[in-house]
Amino acid sequence: MIKIYHAPNTRSIRIIWLCEELALPYEIVTVDFSPAYRSSPEYRRLNPVGKVPVMSDGDFTMFESGAMVEYLLERYGRGRLRPAAGTPESGLYLQWSWFAEATFARPLGDMAQHSFVKPEAQRLPAVVEDGRARALLCMGAVEAAVPGGRYLVADTFTAADIMMGYPLFLAKRFELLSAATHPNLCAYNARLEQHPGFAKAKQ
Repeated sequence: MIKIYHAPNTRSIRIIWLCEELALPYEIVTVDFSPAYRSSPEYRRLNPVGKVPVMSDGDFTMFESGAMVEYLLERYGRGRLRPAAGTPESGLYLQWSWFAEATFARPLGDMAQHSFVKPEAQRLPAVVEDGRARALLCMGAVEAAVPGGRYLVADTFTAADIMMGYPLFLAKRFELLSAATHPNLCAYNARLEQHPGFAKAKQ
């Protein structure tokens, strides 16, 4: 049984969504998201930096949501939700998967830290504004990639879209998504939100 250590509105959304798409049985363990618990020896044994999610598959435990996605696809995907390795489509899949986390999610994380995660006295409005500008630049890149009903890899829904769904979820929470400025991106995000697995992961 796959066990997902989950806190609402965190990257564990990706793992629940993927398990739903692959019809994999899983168990959710809700994590106390308080700094005190996440810095406790108990939780640091699961994730040494106290982040969410953590996933276990039998006796094997791992952290990093993008790595979990790839592991589950390799072990249980049977070729689903990922193009064949070594193809241009696989190159696009990898590009957008990495972009979603390494490039797009990073400024949104900075915004979150300095909007509501850090104690108010430690929040820096300049970091929020810089994060907003960087996030909007990323949104422009995705806007150009998903015209006319497309997903990130042509017309095929893949796990790269699951990876991208999380920073878009954050961008929507920060009210950055606007049909006036990013019509393709808003339509793409609406397509993602229609997936039953996404709705399940957001609960």
